Amino acid sequence: MATPSSHSSKAGTKGVPRQHRRQQMLEAATEEFGRHGYAAASLPAIAGRVGVTKTLLHQYFGTKEDLYVACLVPVGDRLLDTVRAAMGEGGAAPHTPLRVLHGIFAALEGQREAWFVLYDTTLPPGGEAARRASEYWAAIDRLAAGGTAELLRAAGSTDPLDADALKYVWRDLVATLVRWWVKHPEQTPEAMTRRCARLFAAAATLTPDGHLD
Repeated sequence: MATPSSHSSKAGTKGVPRQHRRQQMLEAATEEFGRHGYAAASLPAIAGRVGVTKTLLHQYFGTKEDLYVACLVPVGDRLLDTVRAAMGEGGAAPHTPLRVLHGIFAALEGQREAWFVLYDTTLPPGGEAARRASEYWAAIDRLAAGGTAELLRAAGSTDPLDADALKYVWRDLVATLVRWWVKHPEQTPEAMTRRCARLFAAAATLTPDGHLD
């Protein structure tokens, strides 16, 4: 899924404070889950990244799904707070989509594979991880629905189906842009935001005067 990050080597934990060691495990697990998905992720590989045993990993976090949830919650909270903050700055406006995208890129910088922890299609159905992930998806979708509806009203459209369609387009667009960004680690959040601005400007030229009658 994602490219390897810089903290994939064994860190070693002898004499490391418990809280710091726990954070090392979470970072390693986030990378492993993000790169391979829940189903294919390996607990021995996660333990090996930090230089601990699989048994110790279980002692800290419990089951594989418990560990996943421990990785998911900070990622979900961070992205949800980021989107909420970006959309709350003066309400929806033409520049809001770029502000949201820049917030997402900045929130993920340094651990881009975390995006795939939130949006993982291999989570066990009916489990705690799938439930928590779906709650984050729903909350982010609600923000997207409100924002896209506002933008459409400003453009003169009050058709609820327009708003629903645009919400789906936006969700897939963000996911596609993040995936592209992950494959291009040299692209900073700022550079990626400028690229998105150019793409949006180009897309606006596809219809006469930037709109359809």
